[in-house]
Amino acid sequence: MSSGSSGSKALAEFVAEATETLDGLGRELLALDERRGQEPDPAALNAVFRAAHSLKGLAAMFQQDRVTRLAHRAEDVLDRLRLGRLSLSDAVLDALIESVDVFQALLAEASRGEESPELGRRAEAVAQRLGGVGEAVAQAGADPLDRLPLEPSVRAVFTEYEEHRLRENVRRGVPLWRVRAAFDLADFDTGLAELNARLKPLGEVISTLPSAEPGGGTGIAFDLLVGVKAPEAELRAALEGTPAELTALPVREEPQAPPALHRVPEPAPGPGPEDGAGRVEPEGSLRSLTQTVRVDIRRLDGLMNTVGELLLIKANLQRLAESARQEGGAVLSKLWGQELQRESRQLERKLDALQSGLLEARMVPLGQVFDKLARLVRRIAREAGKELELALSGGEVELDKLIVEELSDPLMHIIRNAIDHGVEAPEARARAGKPRRAVLSLSASQKGNHVVIEVGDDGAGLNELRIREVALSRGLITPAQAAEMSRRELLNLIFLPGFSTARSVSELSGRGVGLDVVKNNISNLSGIIDVWSEPGRGTVFTLTLPVTLAIIRALVVGVSGRTYAVPLNSVLEILSVQPADIHTVERREVLDVRGQTLPFTRLSRLFALPERGGPGGRQFAVVVGLAQERMGLAVDELYGQQDIVVKPLGARLQSVRGISGATDLGNRRTVLVLDVAGLMEEGMAGERKRA
Repeated sequence: MSSGSSGSKALAEFVAEATETLDGLGRELLALDERRGQEPDPAALNAVFRAAHSLKGLAAMFQQDRVTRLAHRAEDVLDRLRLGRLSLSDAVLDALIESVDVFQALLAEASRGEESPELGRRAEAVAQRLGGVGEAVAQAGADPLDRLPLEPSVRAVFTEYEEHRLRENVRRGVPLWRVRAAFDLADFDTGLAELNARLKPLGEVISTLPSAEPGGGTGIAFDLLVGVKAPEAELRAALEGTPAELTALPVREEPQAPPALHRVPEPAPGPGPEDGAGRVEPEGSLRSLTQTVRVDIRRLDGLMNTVGELLLIKANLQRLAESARQEGGAVLSKLWGQELQRESRQLERKLDALQSGLLEARMVPLGQVFDKLARLVRRIAREAGKELELALSGGEVELDKLIVEELSDPLMHIIRNAIDHGVEAPEARARAGKPRRAVLSLSASQKGNHVVIEVGDDGAGLNELRIREVALSRGLITPAQAAEMSRRELLNLIFLPGFSTARSVSELSGRGVGLDVVKNNISNLSGIIDVWSEPGRGTVFTLTLPVTLAIIRALVVGVSGRTYAVPLNSVLEILSVQPADIHTVERREVLDVRGQTLPFTRLSRLFALPERGGPGGRQFAVVVGLAQERMGLAVDELYGQQDIVVKPLGARLQSVRGISGATDLGNRRTVLVLDVAGLMEEGMAGERKRA
């Protein structure tokens, strides 16, 4: 391997690991942000500190100096916070959250091998701001630790953080306990972990030290200091079945007035976001910097086992083939046929298991992109002057890694539009009798082989009159079409390229490109988007996406004696239609499906094939949907469903409209795969020409 390729691999590993660490850091900071104004959780503060420390060490190892310097400054601030030397003010929290965006930008440049001077100045400005922000806290009076019956030898081994947490618990009057537990050397780690797991829900495990009292001939004992507000009976009940011995740790009365906290003068602040240099421009994309997927080694072991079993089946099939070859022209025995059938079934089962295992390995939780969006919402809501609460749910739902990456930008556009246009200003909401703080919800749920993602707000809703007015003024629809349009069709006009009802362009949106991007990206993912809106109640965008695109299931159909495959992800339903069900509106065939008029396209005419049709003129309509559009495709026969792998067409055929590739249905039978997006686009182009 050349030094260049090894360097690129090392850089990719750094970016992947640093991105994962940064995601955790950002997630913990947002958790602290959600509890803004309340006492910060010490465990959360410690977790953020550890993440910053890890990021600094990682960056230093890979000689990423800009990341190292900024991480060092963030680590310093977090260390002072967790040790109680700095108060977690809004300014401190804002600076830390802003540093996450700068880290993200630095990693993006590192992944491209770039170091722009502009970003370097931003990073330095944020580092300077971190160094000067916040108010230090000083303690006065006697040390609370002196009121505890702790031996000097024990106090001598406390870390600075443990001493701080003990002092805080004494100051707050939290009852302290010493928990002594002896374990066998063979499994003391398991026992200690279980003891911690039982204690943590009840309070804070402040310190864990080897006990001065031995744990027996083959054992080891530990002393745990814990602060627990729960009643003693509840604590003892939680420790039942463990070797724990509970002893109260009394706190002596304070000999003088309680020590008071006072603030020391705040250090001179560094440049703030309004100074420009430290301000981070909104990122252009929320896509990950790496295509890496972390896979549990046990899952890989399972896949390797499946591959091993496939090799055994291959050997059996080779043996059967050799047996048939040696038989020559003789009739093969019934036993040979049964054995071949058994091996074939085994092969099918193992291939299904291998496919399922590989697809699972590609899955990542949607929470990865939800966390990034949460930071985005926080920032752009502040820039827009909106008071907003973000409600997240379903982050544990998993999708193919590549779909998650492609999904981040459409979600970002929808959220930007919701905050800029959907959600009213606090004063306007108050006048309308609504809470000043709007609610933006982002949720995900799994339904079979699809995932449904909803982005909703409780804002003003879409202005239908304004949508109609803009569409007419731009010649997108005629007055006659506007009069015949259903409410859903009218709302769907917002997905047309360049369409915007905004009367002015803001920094966030208003150029009419956001929802066009959303439509294209969702269509490329074989997804469907729907919009619901009610004046005064808000708007909800619903995205329905396949779980994966790696191997797709297809509906195999017949048209004029030819066979085609239709990606099942795009198929909504199949109808049997008679000639009387098909109507003509403005020289175009349409189908009435439960009161909804769908464009009806005859594939035979599109591909210039002779029309055949079924007995009595019967046909099947395969109703397909992409993005917000629906269409009925006329086919003669339905042959069933099958998993397929789509292969690209050659350069000379790749421009054929309505065909996305080819696939092998087995038995060396190659058929064409329909490009549903292209067919829909073809149909919509006809609509626009008539408009």
